Amino acid sequence: MKRLFGTDGIRGVAGEPPLDPATVRTFGIALAAVLAKETNHSPRILIGRDTRQSGEWLRDALFTGLDAGRAEFRDAGVITTPGLAHAVRTTVYDAGVMISASHNPFEDNGLKVFAANGMKLSDGLEREIESLMLDSGIEDPGEKIVAPCEDLAILDAYLQDLEKLGSGQDGLRGCHLVLDCANGSAAPVAPRLFNRLGADLETIGTAPDGRNINLNCGSLHLEGLAKEVRDRGVDLGIAFDGDADRALAVDRNGRTVDGDHILYLAARHLKRLGRLRNDVVVATIMSNFWLEKQLEDEGIRLVRASVGDKYVLEMMLQEDAVLGGEQSGHIIFRDHATTGDGILTGIMLLHCIKQEADSLETIMDRILPYPQLLINVRVHEKPDLRIHPVIGPAVQEAERALKGTGRVVLRYSGTEPLTRVMVEGRDPDAVRYHAKRLAGIIKRELGNTTT
Repeated sequence: MKRLFGTDGIRGVAGEPPLDPATVRTFGIALAAVLAKETNHSPRILIGRDTRQSGEWLRDALFTGLDAGRAEFRDAGVITTPGLAHAVRTTVYDAGVMISASHNPFEDNGLKVFAANGMKLSDGLEREIESLMLDSGIEDPGEKIVAPCEDLAILDAYLQDLEKLGSGQDGLRGCHLVLDCANGSAAPVAPRLFNRLGADLETIGTAPDGRNINLNCGSLHLEGLAKEVRDRGVDLGIAFDGDADRALAVDRNGRTVDGDHILYLAARHLKRLGRLRNDVVVATIMSNFWLEKQLEDEGIRLVRASVGDKYVLEMMLQEDAVLGGEQSGHIIFRDHATTGDGILTGIMLLHCIKQEADSLETIMDRILPYPQLLINVRVHEKPDLRIHPVIGPAVQEAERALKGTGRVVLRYSGTEPLTRVMVEGRDPDAVRYHAKRLAGIIKRELGNTTT
C-alpha cells in the first residue's frame, strides 16, 4: 500500500501534512534523489501550477527541496496538467511536477509527478519517494529563498500543437458554444485556442482570484453551464476542471454529456476513420454497462481498468488502444497525449459531433443508462472480498443472476475504511435486491455500520 500517493499524486489541505512546507521540501529532496538514480545525472524538473492561492508558496517550498537535492528546475507558471505533461514529453526535462488538486476546492492542493515520457510516475517510483521521505530521516533544509527560473515558452508550444490538431475539418467553424474554465488553468488559454480555431464562443469561469477555482463552476458543477447553454441557445457547453485534465459537456437541452458519452462518440468516429486500433476502448470499472453494450453493437470491445487515468493508460498500453478514459471526463487520445486533456477532449468532441449524421440530442435520446446503485459499507478490515468464504460466494451468485444484463463492482476506498458496493443492470428491482443483499452480507462480516 502506498502511504502518501493516491491515484492522482499526493493530495490534501494546503498547509497541513503532507502539504505543509517542510514535507514538500523533503518531497523535493526525495524526488531529486530517486530521479538522479534513474537518470545518472542531475535531474531536470519542470514545475507548473493551477490558479490556487497556495500554488506559489508550495512551488517555493518545492524549489527549496529540489535545490537541496541538487536538481535543476524551471517554473512553467500557471499551466494545465496536460500542458505540463506535454512539455516534459517533448523537451529535455526528466520529470514534471504539477501543483494542483484538480477538481477539489481551493483549500486543497496536490503534487502530481510525470516521468520523462509524459506518463504519471509508476507506483514503484512513488513508493521509493515515500520510503525516502518517511523512513530514511531526510532532514528539512528549512526555509530558503530560491528564485524561480521561468520557462514560459512551454505553454505556447503546447497550444501550437493543439491548434495543429484542431485545425482539421475546418477547425471549429460553425460551432457555437459556451466554455466553463472553472476559474482554473484553462482560463487564460482555452478561450484563446477555441477562438483561433474559429468557434463562436461564450465563456464563464475565466476570472480566477486564487480562491474561486471550481467554486460553483467547472466539470463538477454543470448547473450554471447548462443554464447558460439553454439561455443563450448555443449548440453545446464544455466544462473543464481546475487543472483542465478533464472535460464534460452539456447538450443544448442542458443534459450532461459525461465521459462515457464522449468515449462512445469518439470511438464511433475513430472507427469510421479507420483509426481505432484493434477496435478496442479502455474504460474503468465505474463506466456504465450501456457503454459496453453500445460499443459491442458497433463491433468495438470495451476493456475495463481500475479507477484512475494512470491505470487507464497502463491498460491502453497493454491493449495497444488509442482511446480510453473515465466517466469523470479524463479522456486519453493516446496518439496525441499521455494523460487526460480536457482542452483536447473538447476539440475532439466537437469534431465528432460535426461528422455525425444525427444531432447530439438525437444520439443522447437513444442512450439509456442502466440503473445503478452504490452503497458504502464501513468496515474494520479490508480482506480480498473475492476469496472471502462468505462474501465471495455471494458475489458469484449475484454475478450469475446478472450475467449478460448487469454486473457487480466491489472496491475499497483508498482513503476511508469503506467498501463500495456497486450493482447495475437492466432490471432496477434486481439491481436494488443484489446491492442491498451484498451490502448487508459485507456489513455483517466486516463491519457494523452502513453510510
